[in-house]
This record gives sequence, C-alpha cells and structure tokens, in this order.
Amino acid sequence: MKTLSRIYNVIIFGLLYFPIIMVIVFSFNSARYTPMEWKDFSLQWYEKLFQNEEILNALSVTLQVALISTLAATVIGTLAAIGIHAMNRKLRRVMLTINNFPMVNPEVVSGVAFMLLFVALAAVLPVFKPGFFTLCIAHVTFCTPYVVLQIMPKLRQTDGRLYEAALDLGCTPLQAFFKVTIPEILPGILTGALMAFTMSLDDFAISYFTAGSSAQTLSVTIYSMVKRPVTPEIYALSTLLFGTVFVLLLLANIGQVRDISRRSKRARR
Repeated sequence: MKTLSRIYNVIIFGLLYFPIIMVIVFSFNSARYTPMEWKDFSLQWYEKLFQNEEILNALSVTLQVALISTLAATVIGTLAAIGIHAMNRKLRRVMLTINNFPMVNPEVVSGVAFMLLFVALAAVLPVFKPGFFTLCIAHVTFCTPYVVLQIMPKLRQTDGRLYEAALDLGCTPLQAFFKVTIPEILPGILTGALMAFTMSLDDFAISYFTAGSSAQTLSVTIYSMVKRPVTPEIYALSTLLFGTVFVLLLLANIGQVRDISRRSKRARR
C-alpha cells in the first residue's frame, strides 16, 4: 500500500508541476514559433518582456491592485476576525459561514454579481464606473475572507489573560491591542496577507467582469492574447511570477515553523 501511495503521489504532483516546469524551461528557449522544440539557451524573451509595454502596463495594474487589496483586506480581515472571535459560539458560527460564502461561491457568479452592482451604482455615482476603483473593491471583497480564515486559528491559540494582564498593568485597551494581541496573531496576519496577495495576483474571472477597458490586469491581458499566437514572453513572465510567489510562500512557511518552535520552547519552560 505504501508503494501504491507513493506512486499515486508522484503522479498527482507530476501532473500539477510538470506543466510549470515546462514553462520555466522553455522560457529560456530561443525558438519562437516552435517553442516546444529546444533550439538554444537564451535570455532574449526576458529582454523582450521588459520592452513590451502592453504586458508591463498590465503587470503594473495587477501589482497595484494586489498591493492595495492586500493592505485593505489585511486590516479589515484582522479587525473582523477579532470581532468574530469575541462573539458567542452560535453567532460566531453564523458569521464564519457568511465569511466562507465568497470562497466557495464560483468566481464567475461573483464576477457577474459585482458587474451588475457596479453598473447599477454607476448610474448614480460615476465613480463606480468599471475601472481601477471597482477592480480594487472587488479584490478586497473576495480577499478579506481568506485573511479572516488565517487569523482565527491564531486567536484561538492566544491566552485572553495576557490582554487582561496588560490592562491591569496600566495599558489602555488600544495599547494592549497593539502590544499584546497583534504580536500574538502576527503570524496569522502575515499568512493571510500573503494569501490575499496571491489570490489577487491569480484572479481572472472577477477581474474580467469588473475591470472595464481602462484597467486590464495581467490575467485578462493574457486571455486576450490567447486569441492570437502566444509569444514566449509569456513564458518568461510566468516564470518570474511563479518564482516570486514561491519565495513569498517559502518565507511564510519559514515564519510558521519558527512560530511553532518558539511556542514549543515557551511551553517547555
């Protein structure tokens, strides 16, 4: 059984990662029209990538939206998680169920719903005309539940007596919040922020329906390029994005391991 389990894992992970490895390998291939045939090792597609204004503009919009939505979703998600944690069990269960709706709801449905909402609001408030602003609102909305989901376990692990002790020692509620609560749940906040950044960077369906024509994200731009032959510049861009996300997730995992080891040492004392 162990052998079959290992073979099964190899097949599954192979199907998941082999296409990504192929993209990375052929981003260094000098062939243009037959990228699946190796010609020579070359960095020309990385050079041309940074000369392609269409892709660079889309990348700039994507990163701006990801950073803004990550910052906003992290703040809102942190406050929401603390508020939900302070509720009684029944109300907390209801709020967590509501929080999970955007994650289990199909993105196409969410994207169409956002589009209809913004079109209706734009008739009264022109600021809601599909563009960069509506794109940020949509991304903040679907990123926030992931932040809440990452912070809630950390709040369950915290000792509420530490906050009360800080108040007894003379801290104001705001001082105790920043000096006790935030440091205790900081790993969850960082993990939630990384998750929000990754989800915003990766999103297509919601961006497609809410961006309009003035703020095209990278995923929407690549989708429009599929209608014509895709150049290997996309391979180079995908390699850079994969490397960036891989490093961020690696740092997040290292932070979690350090947090676990720190808590285990504290428990031994």
